Amino acid sequence: ADGPWSVEDILTEDDEQDRVPLQKLKLLGESEELRGLLLNPHLRQLLLTVDQAEDKSSLMKKYMQEPLFVEFADCCLRIIEPPEKENILPE
Repeated sequence: ADGPWSVEDILTEDDEQDRVPLQKLKLLGESEELRGLLLNPHLRQLLLTVDQAEDKSSLMKKYMQEPLFVEFADCCLRIIEPPEKENILPE
């Protein structure tokens, strides 16, 4: 019980559909746009607060009203699940 935890320790079968493959998570670390957002000290504080919070769910609901946090979340989602090519308008 004192050893390192794994994803399997915290995910239930119901959560499995929300699991992001490690390969896609690595894309987050390679994103210049995401790195740029993370330079913002206010965003970093928001993320630290969520990470340390007991009730993450209600805090996430509150933070999803914060434009900076929404921009961060949208950026992450665009990296993990890129928009379909047919939905992109030609320039």
